[in-house]
Amino acid sequence: MKNDLTRRQFLKRTAGAAGAATIAPKLLTDPNPIPYSSYVPPSDRVRFGIIGVGMQGSGLLTNAITLPGIECVGAADLWDGRHTLAKEITSKSNLFTTRKYQQLLDNKEIDCIIAAVPDHWHKRVVVDATAAGKDIYIEKPMSHTAAEGVAMAEAQKKTGRIVQVGSQRVSSVICAKAKEMIAAGAIGKLTLVEGSLGRNDPTGAWEYPPPPGLSLQNFDWDTWQSGATNRPWDADMSPKWFARWRCWKEYGTGVAGDLLVHLVSGMNYMLGWNEPPKRVMALGAIIRFPDGRNMPDVHASLYEYASAGGAPVYLRLNLGCENPETYRFQGSKGILEVTEFGLAHYPQTGEDSAPSYYTYSYPQALREAYFKQWHAEHDPQVGKEPFFENYVYKANDFDDVRPHLWTFFSSVKSRKPLTEDAVFGHNAALACHMANESYFRGAAVTWDAATNTIKS
Repeated sequence: MKNDLTRRQFLKRTAGAAGAATIAPKLLTDPNPIPYSSYVPPSDRVRFGIIGVGMQGSGLLTNAITLPGIECVGAADLWDGRHTLAKEITSKSNLFTTRKYQQLLDNKEIDCIIAAVPDHWHKRVVVDATAAGKDIYIEKPMSHTAAEGVAMAEAQKKTGRIVQVGSQRVSSVICAKAKEMIAAGAIGKLTLVEGSLGRNDPTGAWEYPPPPGLSLQNFDWDTWQSGATNRPWDADMSPKWFARWRCWKEYGTGVAGDLLVHLVSGMNYMLGWNEPPKRVMALGAIIRFPDGRNMPDVHASLYEYASAGGAPVYLRLNLGCENPETYRFQGSKGILEVTEFGLAHYPQTGEDSAPSYYTYSYPQALREAYFKQWHAEHDPQVGKEPFFENYVYKANDFDDVRPHLWTFFSSVKSRKPLTEDAVFGHNAALACHMANESYFRGAAVTWDAATNTIKS
């Protein structure tokens, strides 16, 4: 029998083996599910106030009040229209509402705060809340700048308050399973990490319709700017800056702070990392939405992490082409692919499955001797051929905010430490700030821990 294989035959054979693998779907369940019972004694309830009832804040409020034992007792926003919205969501016509969030911090009935404000407000709200003795859930990215992140992490340490950053991946059973599998060696030695996420519509690129009738009579424009800018009210532009703040670096952190932070937070959690990148090189441009924004709508970043052992991390964002949020952890023993509703493991042996095609450069006698020895050493017994199994796990959406809110409120009650605290949030946000700095500087940047600064 002729044992030699051409290179093309070898590749077809190995590809066929992978294609014939068995898929064994498994459903993942939460080991700490949200209780179904809605009744909780008043003495055990957690009462919160919310700062910012906009697009994200309204969703957080809507979800939070469905959790057992969780009650909203106050809402703060600089636009009066959102006072009405908060009352509508909570079905409390008498809900306390205010433009001054400090009134929520002074309220002794409030145990904790949920804050969903523009990025340039994050530090101020977190520092004030923790100083007032309030635990706080702050939306991602945790900080607007690297320096602000350092101050926020220090505020958590100084006050001992609970601070949770709002990137839901770290409370997902999908990501928890991936973390478990990676730690157990499912992919072997890590060799490459890829992550991508894309949108392809104006709303996905933050071209939100400004609220009709927004004016100085119902909105505190000067306070909203909070020193990030000192622009006089402009009837055309001010409503756009208010609604579309992510488009401008003065108020937001662009696609890095909106989307990249999810990829970084999820990646760090699944890999068990809690550190800033050592070095970042990013490229990007404003391609699809040249609407006056000064933040890129396409952004790709290549990272070096100390814990990666030399494995590159490549994360891609695109507001000009839709693609689902996907992580691909590649290693010497295969690939682990993580998506919104599940994960798939594609194992590999990392070994030759046939004689090396390089030996076709041998004379016939040497080649046949090599084939004979290779088959004698590697061929399995008849009937005991290896069978590779790919595993697919399905679970609840890893973007579901309710489990993450439940993690926060549970920690407020138990005082148990969180995974995504201010230190974790700071390290994740640094990856975003470094990507932005690399884009604007047109050069690779590094993190200098001694001075807490980003350097070229």
